[in-house]
Amino acid sequence: MRVLMFGWEFPPHITGGLGTACYGLTRALAKQGTEIIFVVPKAYGDEDQRRVRLVSAEDIEVSHTSKNLEEFWRNIKYLEISSNIVPYVDPEEYKRIVEYAEKEVAKYETVYTKKKFRFSGKYGPNLMSEVTRYAITAASIAWREKFDVIHAHDWLTYPAGIAAKMVSGKPLVIHVHATEFDRSGENINQSVYNIERRGMEVADTVITVSNYTRNIVINRYGINPEKVITVHNAVHFVNRIEEEFERGVDEKVVTFLGRVTFQKGPDYFVEAANKVLKRTQNVRFVMAGSGDMLNRMIRRVAQLGIAPRFHFTGFLKGNEVNQMFALSDVYVMPSVSEPFGISPLEAMRSNVPVIISKQSGVAEVLRHAIKVDFWDIDALADSIYGLLNYKALSEFFIKHGQEEVNNMKWDRAAGMINEIYNKLANK
Repeated sequence: MRVLMFGWEFPPHITGGLGTACYGLTRALAKQGTEIIFVVPKAYGDEDQRRVRLVSAEDIEVSHTSKNLEEFWRNIKYLEISSNIVPYVDPEEYKRIVEYAEKEVAKYETVYTKKKFRFSGKYGPNLMSEVTRYAITAASIAWREKFDVIHAHDWLTYPAGIAAKMVSGKPLVIHVHATEFDRSGENINQSVYNIERRGMEVADTVITVSNYTRNIVINRYGINPEKVITVHNAVHFVNRIEEEFERGVDEKVVTFLGRVTFQKGPDYFVEAANKVLKRTQNVRFVMAGSGDMLNRMIRRVAQLGIAPRFHFTGFLKGNEVNQMFALSDVYVMPSVSEPFGISPLEAMRSNVPVIISKQSGVAEVLRHAIKVDFWDIDALADSIYGLLNYKALSEFFIKHGQEEVNNMKWDRAAGMINEIYNKLANK
């Protein structure tokens, strides 16, 4: 089985759980004999390619006739963006995709027959232009490569998956790691929603990372339940961290680690911290991450007068994340809407008891984690206080959580996805 897979990021160049999930899944698929051609907008040369063939879109020479391009744009005209979008970082102003499309088509008609596109591979101000160029490149790759199935991860790659299907006629799998409702609540960007819905409609199978997300796909996007399948995420552990880190403080440490955005519920973490600090001063709270709510959280911490016991680290990556878990006594994920959530598994692997919101996909598979509604600040504060002050409670969740997470392997997820591939390829 050979799979043409599209993903916007691949470790070590990641901004969140998406790239980590792609890495764990591709490794497990390769172990089971599946050959993966993984296309990223931009490769840096330091990615682990032992089990995947990594293709950088900007290395691909695109060669189309004007007629090809005109037909292509007619089929993906729904990509027009007329308002701000919120990807994984701060929302920024984007050019209208149709204007860009017309300019690119004009270039081909008057000047180019062959061209290589440039990509930043980031989530910057030219994101939608890059999504468009990535889709054009995907069509070119699909013409050249031999494969059985197409697999596209998250909305940024859905147009590429559709383009590859148009060119090759091969079945398309869309993998929903998050939806616009997770990122923006009810204030969705209609254009992004339309891209997501179009990808789901064109796909032969839609994979969701949890039943929580599956219900959103069915009920909010109107997708046929028969083609929506849940495959829970897992976690890939390179090595267990054994080295000792200097804490620098005597107090217990409670950690929030993730994007400081609406979806992750950082404001509930701050309010719960304030309640805990009214009961005990033997604790420090850490918010590790960046995002569009960061300045607001800093102001709120100052307003509450808890700044001496509250720390902001900014974005952490690589071994910095492992170090943060090693220094933590409690990990909190108070997400408002979390399709899955890999970070609690990483915390549990590091012997840290976790508190997660009931509004998360990972809550479906974890038994040894404290679960609260994201909006219930009192319950969240009580749970934090209990884990900090009752040793038997903390030790219980550490012991059984470690055993539980060690059994959550990507091999099971890969097995389920390989079954999906085989069914589609043999239709």
